[in-house]
Amino acid sequence: MLNEYELDQEAIVGREQAIQLDTEHAVLKTDMTELPKGHSRIWLGLGCFWGAERLFWQLPGVYSTAVGYAGGVTQNPSYEEVCSGATGHAEVVQVIFDPSQISLTALLAQFCQAHDPTQGLRQGNDIGAQYRSAIYGDAQQLAEAEKVLADYQSKLTADGFGKITTELKLASTFYYAEQYHQQYLHKNPNGYCGLKGTGVVCPI
Repeated sequence: MLNEYELDQEAIVGREQAIQLDTEHAVLKTDMTELPKGHSRIWLGLGCFWGAERLFWQLPGVYSTAVGYAGGVTQNPSYEEVCSGATGHAEVVQVIFDPSQISLTALLAQFCQAHDPTQGLRQGNDIGAQYRSAIYGDAQQLAEAEKVLADYQSKLTADGFGKITTELKLASTFYYAEQYHQQYLHKNPNGYCGLKGTGVVCPI
């Protein structure tokens, strides 16, 4: 597993002003910036964030989702800057969920099965560090993620896949992506979705 993605070029500085956002979730009608009492939050990178966000907003117990950028160094980056590879960020989905209705383990199983976590800095035809597999959370969440990924590694190995390259990193700053990216596949039902798993079931 990757400890931390490192830039191989000079980083883009970014800007102080955050992207202006309508915070209402287009599907769930919840506030994408709110963390209700008793809920948890984690950031998951599965490649292109459009299809990944749709996967998670459909799960029972998920209060809200949002797409954005995490794991890098540039302040308030734009989509174009992230795609340049000079920000260090991965495309991620912020998942806010009620642990009494859906466990972190169940979310991580969905994460594992929905993409190929062995591909390094790409997912399928989407090539670049922004598409890397990544989990950003607190220490307890990362400890649970290590256990789930270790179990999944044994299943992947048995099916002929290589080593998991998922980046595990303590959560720092999450930057919301531009408005048109939020719930993109709800607004554009025929839009691009590159989400594709290995076919290997995660043993939870």
